[in-house]
Amino acid sequence: MRPWPGTPYPLGATYDGAGTNFAVFSEAASRVDLCLFDADGTEHRVRMPEVDGFVWHCYLPGVLPGQYYGYRVTGPHDPTSGQRCNPTKLLLDPYAKAVGGAVDWDQSVFGYTFGEPEQRNDEDSAAHTVKGVVVNPFFDWANDRPPKTPYNETVIYEAHVRGLTMRHPGVPEELRGTYAGLSHPAVIEHLQRLGVTAIELMPVHQFLHDHGLQERGLRNYWGYNTIAFFAPHAEYAAQTAQGAQVAEFKAMVRTLHEANIEVILDVVYNHTAEGNHLGPTLSMRGIDNEAYYRLVEDDQRYYMDYTGTGNSMNVRNPHTLQLIMDSLRYWVTEMRVDGFRFDLAATLAREFYDVDRLSAFFDIVQQDPVISQVKLIAEPWDVGPGGYQVGNFPPLWTEWNGKYRDTVRDFWRGEPATLGEFASRITGSSDLYQEDGRKPFASINFVTAHDGFTLNDLVSYNDKHNEANGEDNRDGADDNRSWNCGVEGPTDDAEVTELRARQRRNMIATTMLSQGVPMLLHGDEMARTQDGNNNGYCQDSELSWVDWSLAETNTDLIDFTAGVVALRARHPVFRRRRFFAGRPIRRGDELRDIAWFTPGGQEMSHEDWESGFGRCIVTFLNGEGIPDLDARGERVTDDSFLLCFNAHHEDISAIVPDGDYGAEWEVVLDTATGEVSAPQPAKYSGKSELVLPSRSLIVLRRTGSE
Repeated sequence: MRPWPGTPYPLGATYDGAGTNFAVFSEAASRVDLCLFDADGTEHRVRMPEVDGFVWHCYLPGVLPGQYYGYRVTGPHDPTSGQRCNPTKLLLDPYAKAVGGAVDWDQSVFGYTFGEPEQRNDEDSAAHTVKGVVVNPFFDWANDRPPKTPYNETVIYEAHVRGLTMRHPGVPEELRGTYAGLSHPAVIEHLQRLGVTAIELMPVHQFLHDHGLQERGLRNYWGYNTIAFFAPHAEYAAQTAQGAQVAEFKAMVRTLHEANIEVILDVVYNHTAEGNHLGPTLSMRGIDNEAYYRLVEDDQRYYMDYTGTGNSMNVRNPHTLQLIMDSLRYWVTEMRVDGFRFDLAATLAREFYDVDRLSAFFDIVQQDPVISQVKLIAEPWDVGPGGYQVGNFPPLWTEWNGKYRDTVRDFWRGEPATLGEFASRITGSSDLYQEDGRKPFASINFVTAHDGFTLNDLVSYNDKHNEANGEDNRDGADDNRSWNCGVEGPTDDAEVTELRARQRRNMIATTMLSQGVPMLLHGDEMARTQDGNNNGYCQDSELSWVDWSLAETNTDLIDFTAGVVALRARHPVFRRRRFFAGRPIRRGDELRDIAWFTPGGQEMSHEDWESGFGRCIVTFLNGEGIPDLDARGERVTDDSFLLCFNAHHEDISAIVPDGDYGAEWEVVLDTATGEVSAPQPAKYSGKSELVLPSRSLIVLRRTGSE
């Protein structure tokens, strides 16, 4: 097969209808061979004749979608100097848009001999590793339209493609655990019932199941072990044809868009599945180790590890930055996703050793006309020194607000000295985001996520129970800020069961009515449990999958969740685009945009905030004090509300404010009863007594003014 010169751009394998252009970057290489594989595994090697700017390239007419391929790179092999080229290792294209096969962890996929890490291993790995697949880029998007939901109107549902659908009785068995299953009408109906506007998918980039997990009979369920940044994970496709996962993923996005639901991807650009110096040679390590990975400067055999996974991507290198940016742009333009959540995003900010919020990566994102226009969510920490960076990302970004999570958990379990912090968190965390010009929606508010307890387990366990992971319960976080309500784990005690149900409603209602962007973990709306396991990363089993039978036994919780989401959607006072100012927005107004009261009906004093033992607070949200403008430039107005929080273990009597604040009020939400927008709500007048049940939230809407 005689190659044509082809072009150095775009990188990867690009089919044009008549043949395929192949292009791969390697500054380390002295020779690159393109390897094509027949269905029976027969290999055909083509020496790539052209190299421009360290990009090796060729064009092969007649090479069609479905073709398996890989690379062999000849170049220096000196691990002590960070050089790990070895042509006996078949290497996956970093730009592969689909991946076929699997890594079977044969010794040949490693660059050294087992037991002798200094001994070079020249066994051929082609029969034991993954390969790239040429894909057909053409797809009928029909009338697809991205929803482009504004941040302040967004409600995120964090979900796992497999975990959400594996046990859903309404999804055909052959579609469970797949992209097609996720976009099945039965799943979409549930999402629409809840009122969520975006589904945030845990990693769907092609990932590997760790060798150590497989030896223990486990799998990398979460998927934070990426090997290909352009390829949708093949195991999540219902169709088994080579490269079919690409079209199936696109069809999923198109269907969710039709339902006005955005698709946000949890992406892992901070490390790859090649691990540390004892990891396999599968792709970037053998193509150009020094370019792609951060190496220890005084001993380049080893990798800098800011992620706890063995290696860290070298975002200081322009070609690595290009890889990440090209991947992001591809998922927006070709796969039409609506945003990204960046795993351990602080790693991407490490220009040198320390975290630098103005690193090249963020500069490039800021000026990119495609990526800068979608939702960008940072997990604002990593495991390296100084890695906790909540509140420190650039203005374009939103962040998983870990301080919100911790504070809300502490407040509802009755920890002391949380009132001031709690007030800041539920009003958008202005102390974190206002100074650099960001808005309340910079805060992604959550109480639970995939990493940690489910909501049910948060109120059912004091301690983690991760024995099923096979690590003697050493893995997973110890600081859960959870409370079991008096009994560890399942119980038939009616009083404990009722308290747990109330606490679940408290957490959901608080999250949905806080300023910022709320996020709900899949299954929390039906009290999903993992039996106290707070680190289900390796549990690809019924332990982690959503048990949809709970949707029948916990219909009341689903209805409550949907009700409070709808309450948020109807009232812009709960989703302001600007922070509270603590003053009237117009001259002559008597009422401030927000006010805080003690249970006695008096405005909070400095001493009240600093008391340290306060468990109850009443918040007035002024619907006439919203500084936002609608699409026509007219000022947004709304009803006014009282949010009455009682985290005390006893009932507390509160005095309803009167005068300018209002004369008549009606209850629109009560976490003690589980009612939202009851047909005949309880009504109160100013100065009347309102009994706040222990550990409950009551929301009142003003219906009359003096």
